[in-house]
Amino acid sequence: MKYLPKIFVTVDVTLFRKIDNQFEILLIQRLNEPFQNYWALPGGFVDENEDLETAAKRELFEETDIKLFQVKQIKTYGNPERDPRSHTISVAFFGETDSLSEAKAKDDAKTVKWFPIDELPILAFDHAEIIRDSIEKYILKIAL
Repeated sequence: MKYLPKIFVTVDVTLFRKIDNQFEILLIQRLNEPFQNYWALPGGFVDENEDLETAAKRELFEETDIKLFQVKQIKTYGNPERDPRSHTISVAFFGETDSLSEAKAKDDAKTVKWFPIDELPILAFDHAEIIRDSIEKYILKIAL
């Protein structure tokens, strides 16, 4: 009997910029369920035979129109309850852009908005945890 896993792989991107000595993070407002109208990190499912970093950059571009050349892996998140649709494992990435980057809502994003990192809305999935880990791993090191 052949084993067919029922676990899906996704990517999420924490994209930061610094304006007037304050860090902001780009979030999308979800167009579709689950968590329709909630704020979330740009991201989505990894395509078959797709590299994880490539998937992260693709999803960021598809949802925000921002193209990055480099992202850094933060951590992998695998709580079986993190997505109500099914068991998903998400590989989260960190990226930086300058203050001139303009984001446009595309694909699964209803809208996009930059938020100061200390004024975040209620977030979908486990994205508050991902953002917290990203800030601890990268932003606090930059700020010091």
